[in-house]
Amino acid sequence: GSEMCIRDSYSTILYDVDESILTITLNRPDILNAFNTSMLSEIIDALDRADADDRIRCIIFTGAGRAFCAGADLSAGGKTFNADARDDNADGAHRDGGGRLTLRIFECKKPVIAAINGPAVGIGATMTLPMDIRLCSSSAKVGFVFSRRGVVPEACSSFFLPRVVGIGKALEWCYSGRVFPAEEALSGGLVRSIHKPEDLLADAKHIARELVENTSAVSTALIRQMMWKMLGADHPMEAHKIDSQGMYFTGKSADAKEGIESFLEKRPAKFPLEVSKDMPPFFPWWEDRKFL
Repeated sequence: GSEMCIRDSYSTILYDVDESILTITLNRPDILNAFNTSMLSEIIDALDRADADDRIRCIIFTGAGRAFCAGADLSAGGKTFNADARDDNADGAHRDGGGRLTLRIFECKKPVIAAINGPAVGIGATMTLPMDIRLCSSSAKVGFVFSRRGVVPEACSSFFLPRVVGIGKALEWCYSGRVFPAEEALSGGLVRSIHKPEDLLADAKHIARELVENTSAVSTALIRQMMWKMLGADHPMEAHKIDSQGMYFTGKSADAKEGIESFLEKRPAKFPLEVSKDMPPFFPWWEDRKFL
């Protein structure tokens, strides 16, 4: 059916929908799923597609083969990170590709789970930071290796990493640039749990189903954006403004009616609202920010 057409239209990722869960698999296994501009544009396209598809309630990212993502494709050699030597910099804005990806994940309306199946280094590590829940295989390794390549942490990771693991751990990992094992990623707060390699994807799908089976899609989309956007707020009043708008519009909605009635009647809820067309009028409330 149409899923096959979708799947065949990508060259660097796989796009698989199983019931309400989309799995995006980084798919360049012969070079450890190294990241390039094609993968960037295909992931952004897949996220656009997923946000518009009301069947999809949760997104899982994982990697084909033995790696999650070994970082930027370094096949161009010493000029890999030299934007002036590339042809994708026509506007002269010097925009970081990893940042374009993480900003798109930041705007996503569905929960995003990282199933880190193997080494996740450089952009392979930083792309997971705006995802919501990170799981890793016991064979995973993580490295914020930028200082060892003579560059800086990218993909907005100076915003995301300290918020995920705290400033001390973020600096320690980025200063040293070393690659560390799954156990350290767990103890440092980067990942939720470590899984047997053969169980990782099934465990990720189990968590995904738990997030979506009994919940409102509109509530989930609002929760995702309220939590992430409030990380940059300077006062709890900013949260109060959005909470109040959110409670006013959802409180009188068909989803709230169903959520209460299904609870009182002790039956599973069937929430009618859809993210593609039923988000409240104040969404998206954050101001339009443009790259200058």
